[in-house]
Amino acid sequence: DIIEPGFVPGLPDQRESVSAALREPIGSPPLRDLVQKGDRVGIIVSDITRATPYGIILPEIFKELPGIPRQNITLFVATGTHRMNTDADLESMLGPGVVGSCRIVQNDCTHRPSPRLAGTTAGGNDIWLLGEFLDCDVRILTGFIEPHFFAGFSGGGKAVMPGLALLETVMRNHSAVHIDDPRSRWGITEGNPLWEDVREAAGFAHPSFLLNVCLNREKEITAVFAGDHIQAHAAGCAYVGKHAMVPVREKYD
Repeated sequence: DIIEPGFVPGLPDQRESVSAALREPIGSPPLRDLVQKGDRVGIIVSDITRATPYGIILPEIFKELPGIPRQNITLFVATGTHRMNTDADLESMLGPGVVGSCRIVQNDCTHRPSPRLAGTTAGGNDIWLLGEFLDCDVRILTGFIEPHFFAGFSGGGKAVMPGLALLETVMRNHSAVHIDDPRSRWGITEGNPLWEDVREAAGFAHPSFLLNVCLNREKEITAVFAGDHIQAHAAGCAYVGKHAMVPVREKYD
């Protein structure tokens, strides 16, 4: 048997689709209505290990931040426990004209003075997050959604944790107890202890807005989900679960 996800063609106008999602979000006012002149805006972006198409996404986000100069916008690179991105990485992933026009801060999960204790989850995980992001007036999460082998799906609150978290916070979330749980698997969020820890941790950062996209194997945008960080992500997960996961009649040997 050959099991593969169905192919969904890219949206005819990917930029306009992103723009429309920002103007008509799920469970939230439009992004431009959440921003006031003089606000400090923090945008979490994926690192080089993710294929999020920021050359399309970021210009549309910037358009929805009227009256906010680029010097008031900080891009926070959600490296999690990954290495720092090089200047060449940042240029290639963020698109033309972004590096140099916005301040860029990369998460260093080993740098103890940078994070701040944002809260403690029901599971007892102390959530240490990058303090500069918490200090922003408007906090935007971005990324793309795909099935994840122990978190259920990527995207959503993962931008915050593990994205901007201290190593010890990440390791408690990625613990053997969590990963060994039978509910910590592809396509499951509700009841997945690892994902629920992520969602609660992200809530401590009080995200203002989320923009997540779905991609096909050509890395084209097939759907856009924006708005409340829980509701919009849940809608995106349902879409990805339908198109990127395939049911089988029974378990294979």
